[in-house]
Amino acid sequence: MWRRPLVDQHFQWLAYSTVVNDKEALTSVKIHDVIARRWSPRALDGEAEVTPEQLRALLEAARWAPSFGNTQPARYLVGLRGDETYKRILDSLTESNRSWAHRAGALLLGCAVTRNEKGTVPYAEYGLGLASENLVLQAVAEGLAARQMAGFDRDAAREAFELPDGVDPLVVIAVGVRAEPEVLGTTKDIERENAPRVRVPLEQFALRDWGTAAF
Repeated sequence: MWRRPLVDQHFQWLAYSTVVNDKEALTSVKIHDVIARRWSPRALDGEAEVTPEQLRALLEAARWAPSFGNTQPARYLVGLRGDETYKRILDSLTESNRSWAHRAGALLLGCAVTRNEKGTVPYAEYGLGLASENLVLQAVAEGLAARQMAGFDRDAAREAFELPDGVDPLVVIAVGVRAEPEVLGTTKDIERENAPRVRVPLEQFALRDWGTAAF
């Protein structure tokens, strides 16, 4: 069933424009706005909420990602600021990630189901990656921001949530509303937040043969 976006394009643009440095991707041709505007900020508003409806939209987007043989290996443990799931995920983060992620409106622990009743699930990590990209792009569509993190204690997360064998915690995703970089406090962190986004040039990225550019 079609679902009307929570914010229209005009309102989204206004919402993003209230924060300095949108860092929209510089591309050789026009790409969709939600892709061009997706990046991974650390500066989040510690008072702004991620609503249950927004969070549900993010997870529905992730649920409909492709996977090998429709095995659907992605699972998410979902915490909203103030609840016990959020606290357990936050506690598993490295100190440097906790220093900013505590302002997120929601924290999600992404896990890959690597084994099922048929045996090993092929490309389970790839499936979780596809689902997570859907999730973070939906966050942009909802007027939110998301940052994915590998900096957490996987064993601590596994123990905190009593994850069964065959379920691997692989990523934590912080979701929230962007704030000015100054919320990060230190000059180094502010400069890193404001730094331009950089990608490998397209002629090195897309090839007709190794060393021969496709464009």
